Amino acid sequence: MAAEQETVDGRRLRGERRRAQIIEATLAIVRRDGATGVTHRTVAKEAGITTSLTLYYFATLDDLLVAALTSVTDTYTHRIRRLMDTDEDPLDGLAHLIAESAGPGRERALAERELSTLAARRPALRPIARRWRDNVAELARTRSDDEDAIEALVALTDGLCTAILLDDHEADPDHIRALLGKTLFGDAP
Repeated sequence: MAAEQETVDGRRLRGERRRAQIIEATLAIVRRDGATGVTHRTVAKEAGITTSLTLYYFATLDDLLVAALTSVTDTYTHRIRRLMDTDEDPLDGLAHLIAESAGPGRERALAERELSTLAARRPALRPIARRWRDNVAELARTRSDDEDAIEALVALTDGLCTAILLDDHEADPDHIRALLGKTLFGDAP
């Protein structure tokens, strides 16, 4: 019985690793070529596997794109949840998270932005694309109950993320924090 369980667990672990490999290959293509460059064939080539294997794990292109976007948004969700669970200023943490889009987090932020924009045309991506906005709103609600201010803050974070990806210089987390505070509270507390 134990040997049978090890075999099942080993297969499941290999399957999880293969899925992760395919998702990372998809994200690499999105970062390099944009979402339009993603096909089962290009992902298979990037991952160094057969196209039939990508189809085994992700039957449709939407399945593949949803998995890639989920991978990125899950990372952001985890980070935002940690911000809400600390005693520190969550807006300061959010400002630093947004500022990372100009530096070490640029590639993932670029993939997230590209895939989230694609959600306007591919409804299967929409629930996942909304996660960033939902998480930012939830974080803002820990500081305010003004729904208009929360909506404005969510829109500001979207705009800042896009602007940072378009600019070619460092992002200032202190400036971003001041903007977030002004939007949520009407001043910079």
